[in-house]
Amino acid sequence: MPVLDEIEKMALELNEYERGRLVANLLESLPPVRAESDADIAEALRRNAELDADPSRELGLEELQSRLSARFPR
Repeated sequence: MPVLDEIEKMALELNEYERGRLVANLLESLPPVRAESDADIAEALRRNAELDADPSRELGLEELQSRLSARFPR
């Protein structure tokens, strides 16, 4: 990609402020990135409501570690 290589070379010659502005503008031009899908968020909310309704289902750290060790032995 000769054009991209030339753009990169020119960008690297900019001072720190100009490079920062360029990066900010490029990032703003990209679509937002979602870490979680709507289904993931819905599942987390469902599980949270489930724990609110029945706090006895909550696991402490030691119990979680014990269950994980039993399920995935080293």
